[in-house]
Amino acid sequence: MYKHTTNEVVMVQPVMFMYNAETAVNNKYQNTSDENSNKIQERALREFNELVNKLNIKGVNVNVLKDNLSSSTPDSIFPNNWFSTHEGGHLVFYPMYARNRREEVEKFKHEITEMMKRKQIKEGRGLKIYDYLSFEYTDKFLEGTGSMVIDRKNRTAYCSLSPRADKDLFLRFCEDTNHKPVYFGAYQDGVPIYHTNVMMGIGEKNAIVCLEAISEPDRERVVNELNGAGKNIIEISLDQVKKFLGNTLELRGGDGKNFIVMSDSAYNSLTEHQKEQILESTEILHSNIETIEFYGGGSVRCMLAEIFI
Repeated sequence: MYKHTTNEVVMVQPVMFMYNAETAVNNKYQNTSDENSNKIQERALREFNELVNKLNIKGVNVNVLKDNLSSSTPDSIFPNNWFSTHEGGHLVFYPMYARNRREEVEKFKHEITEMMKRKQIKEGRGLKIYDYLSFEYTDKFLEGTGSMVIDRKNRTAYCSLSPRADKDLFLRFCEDTNHKPVYFGAYQDGVPIYHTNVMMGIGEKNAIVCLEAISEPDRERVVNELNGAGKNIIEISLDQVKKFLGNTLELRGGDGKNFIVMSDSAYNSLTEHQKEQILESTEILHSNIETIEFYGGGSVRCMLAEIFI
C-alpha cells in the first residue's frame, strides 16, 4: 500500500527572490513593480521563515537548503519543479523551461542526491535515479510536481499540458515510475495554465480542482478518474485559482494526522461550504506569502518538495 502523504519536505531559502522575466512569458500569475529588490527579498525571506516555523510546529521535518549568489536563481524558492521523490527509492530530475531555473538544478542536484542516498542506505536499499535533464536540449519540459499532480496512493498522475508539460515526457515519467497517466487541457483567460498544481490539489480523501478550467472534451474523463479513485471533489472557481486555492498540499503532522497547507490568500478565498468540506477530514494550516505569490506566481505547494523513501 502506497502512502499519499509524508511528514518530510525540502524547502530552499531564497537569497535574491524577485520577479523572474524568463518564467513570466507563460506564467500569467506573476506580477512586477518598481519596488526595491532588496525589500522584496527581505519580505520573501520573512514569509519563507514563517512558513518553515509553522510546519516545524506541526511536526513536519523541513530540510532547508540555502541558496547562494553564485548565479541568478530568483525562483529557487520553488524546488518542487526540478526534482521529486517516490516510495521505493526513486529520485527524478526534471528539465526546466526557463534557463535561469536550470541553474537551480546545478546548485542543488548533488546535495539532494547525497541526501537521498543516505536515506536509502539507512533503509537497506539503493537509490534509483531518473534523469530527464537532457530533454532541455530538445525543448521538451516537464516541471515536476508543478506540471503534474500525483495521487500517490492510487499511482495516478494528472497533467495539464502546456509549454512546461510535454505530453511525451509525461508519458515517459508515468512508464518509468509506474503511474497511470491522465492528461488534459486547462485554461485561464484563454491561455494554457502553466502548471497543473495551480488548479488542482489532491489529498488522501479530497481533490481540490477547478473543473471549469479543464477543456470540455477532457472534463468528464478527469472527473471520472477522481471519482473512481474515491476522491471527494471540492470544486473551486477560476477566480479562486488566481487566489492560489488550487496550489495546496496535504502533509502528515507529528501526531500522524494529515493536514492541508495553503496560503492566507487561498484560505481567505474559501467559501464556508468549501471550508467545511475540507475540515471534515483534515485541518487547515495557512500562512501569509503574499510577496512570494505576487512576484513569483506560485504559492505554498510550489515551495514544498516532498520526501518519500
